[in-house]
Amino acid sequence: MIVTTTPSVEGRRISAYHGVVTGETILGANIFRDMFAGIRDIVGGRSGSYEKAMSEARQTALKEMQDRAQELGGNAVVGVDLDYEVINNMLMVSASGTAVTID
Repeated sequence: MIVTTTPSVEGRRISAYHGVVTGETILGANIFRDMFAGIRDIVGGRSGSYEKAMSEARQTALKEMQDRAQELGGNAVVGVDLDYEVINNMLMVSASGTAVTID
């Protein structure tokens, strides 16, 4: 399935629009991961545990969005937007776009 942030797919014609599709993921913050990230912030460097959690959350949200597009009969999602929020020490990642059929 083609997933793009652009409103169209170059060289392909959109033959049907199926509606807005979304995917969401919420990950709880782990106390040990938080403590380790705090230490990394003090001594410098990157927090691999947070980067991995964000990557997993993004992939899950995108997969859920693609599954919903496929359920509607789409073979692509255009105009994709990713949003990251922290709510009560939990990381929420949401993906949204328009499910379409392209030729």
